Amino acid sequence: MYSVRFQRPVIVTRHATQRMTEREISEAMLLEVIDEGETRYADETHLWAFKAFSARHDNLVCAVLVLESAVVVKTVMHHFEVL
Repeated sequence: MYSVRFQRPVIVTRHATQRMTEREISEAMLLEVIDEGETRYADETHLWAFKAFSARHDNLVCAVLVLESAVVVKTVMHHFEVL
């Protein structure tokens, strides 16, 4: 996968892959969250990207990202709420 928004390849950790499977989040959906979702930065390289999908009824889908030489997806959640 490659992120157009961040102009970097996307690396999905084993943990994030497991959570995607458990939560029925496809790679296409994940890439849409990364490239088109809203973002909230914790600092320059750590952020959350999130997006609502009308076909899903479990609130926002969120990916926790680290921007390095690649976009590293640390985990993927649903039932995410912006505080």
